[in-house]
Amino acid sequence: MPKIVFAPKFPKPLVDVLMEMKPAGFDIAVVDATGPEFLPAAKDAEYFMGFGRNPLGPDFYAAAKNMKLIQLISAGYNTIDLEAARRARVPVANNGGANSVAVAEHAVMLILATLKKLHWQHNNVTAGKWRVGDFAETRLYELEGKTVGIVGLGNIGKKVARRLRGFDCKIVYYDIIRLPEHEEDTLGVRYVLFDELLKTSDVVTLHTPLTKVTQNMMSETQFELMKPTAILVNTCRGPVVEERALHKALITKRIAGAGLDVMVDEPPAKDHPLLNVDTCTITPHTAGPTWENWPKAFRNAFDNILRVHAGRAPLWVVPELRDLVKA
Repeated sequence: MPKIVFAPKFPKPLVDVLMEMKPAGFDIAVVDATGPEFLPAAKDAEYFMGFGRNPLGPDFYAAAKNMKLIQLISAGYNTIDLEAARRARVPVANNGGANSVAVAEHAVMLILATLKKLHWQHNNVTAGKWRVGDFAETRLYELEGKTVGIVGLGNIGKKVARRLRGFDCKIVYYDIIRLPEHEEDTLGVRYVLFDELLKTSDVVTLHTPLTKVTQNMMSETQFELMKPTAILVNTCRGPVVEERALHKALITKRIAGAGLDVMVDEPPAKDHPLLNVDTCTITPHTAGPTWENWPKAFRNAFDNILRVHAGRAPLWVVPELRDLVKA
């Protein structure tokens, strides 16, 4: 019986969902990736399914000699040891946009929360402070009529664009892969260069993978291009933003605010300077895992495992390892 090793251990209600969706004829071992049972469980497994938080390094592949596919249930794979996977000739696949709706909704939420200073207002009210400052000092903004710049127009970026259309705002985008003009028209977006997007947008929302090119793509030079009334939202990966530069931009009022679901170090240190900036709203990397999202992620993962088991090429193999898969 083909075996899937699943890590990390999930709460029982989620494991129940996982087991209910398990394809017939497969065995699943749910283990803690950091525990002593992980490598023994992987020894006779053909598939790994789970998060990429465990690096899955050489020791894993030495133990899991029958491994055919690393199937993630998330989009991010920056913690995966890709060189170890390459040496073992095991492809790594992420999750095919299963979390795209959840992250797109979260991005829109952070845009609105930042424009309305939601967490600052909540903290004031719970501290017994009502309507702090006057209406000129405490400026709240509408999304209608604003220019929103989407950096990275993949699955999530496109869903953000569709959801923003209902707010009657102008949507521009930058991506290394430009859409055909008819697709731009259908989506209601217009292509601009990256610097142009930064200069003209009231909201900049990031939806790129973390690569050598995108790491620190938002640094001091980029913040200097933005409007002083503009805000930044990041729901992709923390290292895409250089946090010292963001902190400087916020405290000097170079930009008006930021909404972050991801940070360079997670969790951040207790004395991280961004935690004490009133104009910065932070959520704990929770954009993706909505309750509705787990069956989508499990379904995609099982589908890909079934493809490989049937001798077909897997979908969603990460770009760095696509040469391991026959077209």
